[in-house]
Amino acid sequence: MTFIRSLLFMIIQLVWIPIYATFSLLTFPLSPHTRYRIISGLAYSMMWLLRVVCDIRMEVRGKENIPAEPCIIMSKHQSAWETFALQTVFPPQVWVLKRELLWLPFFGWGLALTSPIAINRSKGSEAMKQLLAQGKQRLEDGFCVVVFPEGTRMPYGVRGKYKIGGALLARSSGALIVPVAHDAGRLWARNAFIKRPGTITMSIGKPIDPAGLKGEEINRLVEDWIEGEMERLK
Repeated sequence: MTFIRSLLFMIIQLVWIPIYATFSLLTFPLSPHTRYRIISGLAYSMMWLLRVVCDIRMEVRGKENIPAEPCIIMSKHQSAWETFALQTVFPPQVWVLKRELLWLPFFGWGLALTSPIAINRSKGSEAMKQLLAQGKQRLEDGFCVVVFPEGTRMPYGVRGKYKIGGALLARSSGALIVPVAHDAGRLWARNAFIKRPGTITMSIGKPIDPAGLKGEEINRLVEDWIEGEMERLK
């Protein structure tokens, strides 16, 4: 039954995403926030499909920790699930991502209209300067900035190296960091076809104020909370 559910989800996804992404291209003349509200409808539809087709549900803990002002969201990255789920939980947001994602047909085209911070990872210091400059601008424009500090999807139970970009953005902008842990990889593993039924828990930590802290200290606080919460979610 799980195989059939997963196959059905994949088929619907392959049909629905190109349709919605093509529709999203029509939002180009609109303001960034209006574009976001329309394009993020894809995330809501995908979460609905996961619930109805795959019987994957979501429990959110700590939603009261989301600040009223734009913040930096630093989240565990295990599968495509959190790219949809974060949009349904947090205020309007932009993502820090590798620019190659924007080259993907349909999905990348729609993604480009959400004002992402698309960096060239091979550029090193130039990529960091871009992150800091564009990140501060997005925060000033009223968007939260989503950073996956491990830089790539990690298998469930595996701890990657936490990169410092998000912490430096917080230090230079003064924006609060909201750490996020979740166990999506239990049910939707990295690059996995099978989607197992069950409930994914997303846990949102208390905001971390970067004032007076060095980038390394901020990064350590984020990592300690996320990885400690991952242990508690097991």
